[in-house]
Amino acid sequence: MSSLNKVMLIGHLGRDPEVRYTPDGTPVANFSLATSENWTDKNGTRQERTEWHTVVVWRKLAEICKRYLTKGRQVYIEGRIQSREWTDKEGIKRRTTEIIASQMVMLGSRQQASASGPSEDNYAGGMDQDQPFGDAGITDSDIPF
Repeated sequence: MSSLNKVMLIGHLGRDPEVRYTPDGTPVANFSLATSENWTDKNGTRQERTEWHTVVVWRKLAEICKRYLTKGRQVYIEGRIQSREWTDKEGIKRRTTEIIASQMVMLGSRQQASASGPSEDNYAGGMDQDQPFGDAGITDSDIPF
């Protein structure tokens, strides 16, 4: 194997998923996911650091996220890291790194789930989510974030 790009995260949503649609009608969702690291420093003081990740989800999995995920919900996300560049409205070149999710498992109790629908099976994945932005037939201006 010459390389590997795989990410596995368990964290809590920082906001409800935002779903947009590409010009050809393909759903794409994005949300922030917080992961925390805890440790005790050399003085015996408990420390915590939270990392915020931008998660991007495509197609059917995006629709599932929209329907069932809400701010605070704990999820397992599996996917890959992807960086992209764009020029903002002021002409400034920007760069971001995102997690392109291919699988998602809703964690926690049913009470944490959205009241909008049943929580029959918490697993949603393997739905061909790994399409890079270039293959989606969209431009940077179509990206919702």
